[in-house]
Amino acid sequence: MPAAPAPHRSLAALSRATAIAAVITQGGIAVTGSVVRVTGSGLGCPTWPQCFPGSLVPQPHPEVATLHQWIEFGNRMLTGLVGLVGLVCLVVALLVRPRRRRLVLLAATMPLGVVAQAVLGGFTVLTGLAWWTVAVHFLVSMVLVWLAVLLVAAFAEGDDPARWHLPGPLRGLLGTATTVLAALLIAGTLVTSAGPHAGSTATPRLGIGIPALAQLHADLLVGFLGLLAGLGFALRAVGVPPRVWRRFTVLVCVVLAQGTLGVVQYLTGVPEVLVSLHVLGAASVVVAMAALWTSCRTRDHETAMSVGAARPLASAGTT
Repeated sequence: MPAAPAPHRSLAALSRATAIAAVITQGGIAVTGSVVRVTGSGLGCPTWPQCFPGSLVPQPHPEVATLHQWIEFGNRMLTGLVGLVGLVCLVVALLVRPRRRRLVLLAATMPLGVVAQAVLGGFTVLTGLAWWTVAVHFLVSMVLVWLAVLLVAAFAEGDDPARWHLPGPLRGLLGTATTVLAALLIAGTLVTSAGPHAGSTATPRLGIGIPALAQLHADLLVGFLGLLAGLGFALRAVGVPPRVWRRFTVLVCVVLAQGTLGVVQYLTGVPEVLVSLHVLGAASVVVAMAALWTSCRTRDHETAMSVGAARPLASAGTT
C-alpha cells in the first residue's frame, strides 16, 4: 500500500496533537482552579473581567494579599491558553477535506466551552464564590474534558454511523456506568461545597453535614465499581477487541487510585495538596471513561483526510 500523501500525514499529526492538547488543557484548568480554591485566592481578583476596578492586572491592595492576586490572575491567564488550543482545534477541523460536520461541531465545543467557562467564572467571582457556581464551573470542565477525548477519536474516525463492538445490553450497562459516574462527580462537588476549602474565608458553605455527603459520594463510588466489575465480566464473555480491554483495565486502575486518594484525603483532614490531586484524579477518570466509550464503537470513513479538495482513497492509490 503506497504511503499517504504528505498533506494527509501532516494534518493527521497536527490534528491528533491539538486534540490531545485540548484534553490536557481542559483538565489542567480544573486542577489550577482547585489550587486557586485551596490557597484561598478565589477573590484575589475581586472583580471581572478586570482584576481590580480600573485595572486588568493585580495591584497593591491592603485587603488582598499579593500572592492571592497573582494566583487568581495566573489562572485567568491560563484560560487564554485553553482558548487558543481550542481555537486551533477548530481551525484544523475546518481544514479537513471533505468537510465533516460531526468533527467540526466537536471541535467548536472547545473554544465555545472556554467562552462559556470564562463567563461562568466571572459570575462565580461576582457572586462571591457561591458554592453552587463553583460546582457548576467544575462540572462544565469535566464535560469539556469528555468532549475533548471524543474529539481525539473523531479526528481518526469517519462519519459513518457508529458500529458497536458490544451487544445492546452491554451498551446499556456502559451507559448506566457513565450516568453513575456523572452522579459521582456531582456528589463530589457537594462534598467540596460543604468542605473547608471555599476559595475565600468569607464564602458561605453548603449547609449539609460533610459525613453525610461523603457517605453518599462513597456509596456512588462503590456502585460505580460494581458496574465496572459487571462490565468487565461481560466484556470477557462476549469477546471484544484488545483495545477495549486495555482501556477498561486503565479505567479500573484509575478509579481505584482515585478512590484510595479520596479515603486518605478524608482521613487526613482534607489537606490542600490532596484536594488538587483529587481534582486531577477526577479528570483522569473522565478521560479514561470517555476513552473506553470511544473504543467500544467504530466509525468508518471512505475518504482520506487531506487539506484542500476532497481526495477519495481510491485516487490516493490505496485498496
